[in-house]
Amino acid sequence: MSVAHRAGGRGHEPDGHDEPDERWAVSYADMVTVLMCLFIVLFAMSSVDAGKFEQLANSLAEGFGKEPTEGGADTTEGLVIPPELVAEEGVTDLTARAAVEYESLEELRERMRQALAQHGLEGTVDFVIDERGLKVGLVGAETFFADNSTQLSTVALAVLDVLGDVVASVDNQISVEGHADHRQPVAPFPTNWELSSGRSTQVARYLVEHEAVSGGRVRATGFSDTRPLADGDSAAALASNRRVDIVVESHEEEQVRALIPALVEAAHAP
Repeated sequence: MSVAHRAGGRGHEPDGHDEPDERWAVSYADMVTVLMCLFIVLFAMSSVDAGKFEQLANSLAEGFGKEPTEGGADTTEGLVIPPELVAEEGVTDLTARAAVEYESLEELRERMRQALAQHGLEGTVDFVIDERGLKVGLVGAETFFADNSTQLSTVALAVLDVLGDVVASVDNQISVEGHADHRQPVAPFPTNWELSSGRSTQVARYLVEHEAVSGGRVRATGFSDTRPLADGDSAAALASNRRVDIVVESHEEEQVRALIPALVEAAHAP
């Protein structure tokens, strides 16, 4: 057999060779790029050192063929909210809101004080502004309730006539809270719980029935003798503890109300 025949018997061999499919590398590169961008965003949102952040930004810029940034990077801590978004979503500073609420309660207190002063009753109540709102205590030189009684005294009625006009002009919720002194009551009250609740109920009824305060805004609560203002058995101490507090509750949420006592303290600091 000739050499030429043997060579022809092997058939034709192609000159080229099969190349491996490397299209996966494009998708892989895209995925890596997306992941890198994600981590850059997460890193930028965190609280970072300005120098390290600038180094990272510059090295990434060089890797992508761009010029390094000059003058540093914006590393403002926390969430930056545009003014228009603040107005739209109602996001405001809690301290500012607390200050506005405190001023509102102070204004209400002053209105009550002036109204009482015009009737010669200014010294018959105590005012306290705290995280709940404005508390008006029916406590003073005069006794608002007799021993073992829920009947409002003449002084109490005069005070409620004045306060009721102011309370009716606002839309805050009103908590009327009754108290008793530590002595055990006698019939018709089995305990101080019934006595203190009866006192708060009488004040709440008077505000609703005689001062046109909406009944839906008012609630009456009794605290028995659990929250005394004065200790001892003196006539003055017992009279101070036979009382009713009228609390004009703040409209604000708990986070804002919690800041009010600090504002009160700062306002009365020497």
